[in-house]
Amino acid sequence: MTTKKPGNPVRGSDTGRPIMVLMDMLGQRWALRILWELRESRLTFRQLQQRCDQISPTVLNRRLKELRELHLIDHDGNGFGLTDQGEELGQHLLALDDYAKRWANTRK
Repeated sequence: MTTKKPGNPVRGSDTGRPIMVLMDMLGQRWALRILWELRESRLTFRQLQQRCDQISPTVLNRRLKELRELHLIDHDGNGFGLTDQGEELGQHLLALDDYAKRWANTRK
């Protein structure tokens, strides 16, 4: 597995532009859901697995590793949680969630 980081090629970008690396990571199955579940508190592996509809342990481990490599989450004795960068991203995701709700209302 190639480390996803700016400068490394990812889907849609041979140059690895930062926005493309971030969007590639967020587009990975379960990545957004994991970040979303960690927005309010730290969670253990088992708690995350339950909140993510019983995601397989293999996939959860892979996503957690990738998100840690990107410094969006960390792990301590209390479980997994967002780093400062992860918190900042979370604020942008909340804004996107607000937009998505407004957008959905126009589609009814």
